[in-house]
Amino acid sequence: MRKLIFLAVFPAFLFSCSNLKQTAENKATPRLKLISSIEIPFDKTFEGTKVGGLSGIDYDAKKDLYYLICDDRSVFDDSRFYTAKINLPQGKIKSIDFQNVTYLKDEAGKNYGNWNTTPTTACDPEDMRYNPKTNSLVWSSEGARVINADKEILQNPSLNFIDLKGNFLGKAKLPKNLEIQKEEKGPRNNGTLEGISFDFKYKTIYTNIEEPLFEDGDQANTSKGGLIRLYQFNTKTKKNTAQFGYQLEPIALEPNPKGAFAVNGVSAIQYFGKNQLLVVERSYSTGTQACTVKVFLCDLKKATNVKNYASLKNENFELASKKLILNMDDLGIFIDNIEGLTFGPNLANGNPSIIFVSDNNFSDKQKTQILVFELMKY
Repeated sequence: MRKLIFLAVFPAFLFSCSNLKQTAENKATPRLKLISSIEIPFDKTFEGTKVGGLSGIDYDAKKDLYYLICDDRSVFDDSRFYTAKINLPQGKIKSIDFQNVTYLKDEAGKNYGNWNTTPTTACDPEDMRYNPKTNSLVWSSEGARVINADKEILQNPSLNFIDLKGNFLGKAKLPKNLEIQKEEKGPRNNGTLEGISFDFKYKTIYTNIEEPLFEDGDQANTSKGGLIRLYQFNTKTKKNTAQFGYQLEPIALEPNPKGAFAVNGVSAIQYFGKNQLLVVERSYSTGTQACTVKVFLCDLKKATNVKNYASLKNENFELASKKLILNMDDLGIFIDNIEGLTFGPNLANGNPSIIFVSDNNFSDKQKTQILVFELMKY
């Protein structure tokens, strides 16, 4: 999500020089080549629900089926996810055919509440992944931190395990630094758990916060990027096993008018290989309709496990490395609010496909896009 996030000024980090350099070896960098795209109409409905707010996507290769989570806080319809078939003859999107809609259930077995009327019973879905080992799903909710004269809502983020019918199976035990607090400590509102990815053996879950924890420094601005944490969980125990620091890019463009809302954060991640993630940074500035979306290859091999660091400020440690593999500005097409990605089927030439989806925030000024890329490894 790119709403309700407040801009702050970012101070200089006090890292050693070795922390700021790219630590990955000079290997050939994979490339992403756009081969097809499709737009889902704003007025699209399915089984009585409004299709929009698609903020996560995952692919079940065995069933040739996609899971798409919707970030509706039960405002338009009850919080939900969709399954769909994406027809890709010769790698070109012919159509996306929705198969089913499933409503998310809370621990009591009930649908989540409406954010506008009963906010404490609502959720904020952001990403979803399918686990073929257990034939189940995991999804993230950002929670909420709203403190103003009218109301106070402190709702923790969560990593939730459900069956394919949306029934609650359990949740991960989140570390203390992901608990929402009244004071400026822990996660920011609407900048918390955003992306999810399993490793290829489904033994590890990776997730990320979109923006920095209060104690780790300020949000990105147009001069400097913030510092977020990537989180690693054991799938079986559901416990956090490691945390890694990751340096965001600065916000791509000055907002217009100056001082208006602008943001850069990590909107999605995808496991790529041993110790490696594809990381999507999505920058938006008021006054420019399109987003600047960059995809990085992130390597955790030499990164310090900062799980026990109360703060990342004034500390000496090794960041996760990153290499830019795609700036969607270079595609020459309009790019909206990219919030999900997944490996799709292999193409005719044997190369994998990678599929991105954008979240239109249920706005007729935005677009729901499905973009298909060919992954050209070397």
